[in-house]
Amino acid sequence: MQNMQFKNQFLIAMPGQVGGDFSRSVTLLADHNDDGAMGLVINKASDLSLVDMLSQLDIEAHVDRNMPVYWGGPVQTERGFVLHTDEGEWESTLHIDGNLAITTSRDILEAIGNGFGPSAYLITLGYAGWGAGQLENEILANSWLTTPSRSAIIFQSPAERRWADATGLLGLEAYQLSGAAGHA
Repeated sequence: MQNMQFKNQFLIAMPGQVGGDFSRSVTLLADHNDDGAMGLVINKASDLSLVDMLSQLDIEAHVDRNMPVYWGGPVQTERGFVLHTDEGEWESTLHIDGNLAITTSRDILEAIGNGFGPSAYLITLGYAGWGAGQLENEILANSWLTTPSRSAIIFQSPAERRWADATGLLGLEAYQLSGAAGHA
């Protein structure tokens, strides 16, 4: 797996191999290089709503009252990450291939709260991170499947369907995945 880059890929948690909060998770890898990887879990809604989060930040909230904030991973869970279509100019943005970006600055939250944000977005608290070589070793251990990401799954699929929908990108049904793996 040397020189393989998984940026803008989905990591799909394998049943029986990945447990805890990452069980049945789908993570969008925003960055991957020799130093490690960073991604956002896109299918684990937290108990916090976007309206409540914006209210805590003293930002007007003209948004869907039922829109959740997602658990993005166990690293920096007090920090917000806005995964969105790559449009607009924001103070702190990481541009991902495939018309996706992650912004961490307050200006995007203010725009979203006032109805002027990007056309599609998902907000997480925290992110998932891997050190140098860690992700590659986990993939070799059959903990994760990878597939190119799709914006429709991130922004249009219901959260409870994202794991199955991402698995479908591989031509598989979720029930076909097994926790047992073999090596050739």
